[in-house]
Amino acid sequence: MSTEPIRSTEPIHSAEPIRFDTKIAVLLREDLESWQRLNVTAFLVSGLGTEIPEVVGEPYEDADGARCLPMFRQPVLVFEGAKETLKAAHARVLSRALPRAVFTSDLFATGNDRDNRAAVRAVRTADLDLVGLAVYGPRNAVDKVMKGARMHP
Repeated sequence: MSTEPIRSTEPIHSAEPIRFDTKIAVLLREDLESWQRLNVTAFLVSGLGTEIPEVVGEPYEDADGARCLPMFRQPVLVFEGAKETLKAAHARVLSRALPRAVFTSDLFATGNDRDNRAAVRAVRTADLDLVGLAVYGPRNAVDKVMKGARMHP
């Protein structure tokens, strides 16, 4: 990673609120342990930036010029819901063909990416035991996918 300062043409402070026409949302099953919620959220959002580069902003830099990796350019909203809520949201995200990531209960028993992908591949779409779902898309479409879910406390 370079130590060269990053120069941006964007003003550091602006009075204009930034509004996004897109939304990043994560839906977690309500019965997960705290460590599982954090782990599932991290895994779910990790794929968005690789497949949808416009969700990632510019690299960060502190006042001394030390560079940090870029992050999402917009907030990630985290929701929770019952197993049925997750299943319904998954059906809606599929019907809208929105970019998504899934995390199934089987993934808690695996320890690597190869086994994770094999565990998902072994189960039909309708039979996935979802514990988490991440979605990206137009605000209204994501809101419809998250219908019935509540903001994570």
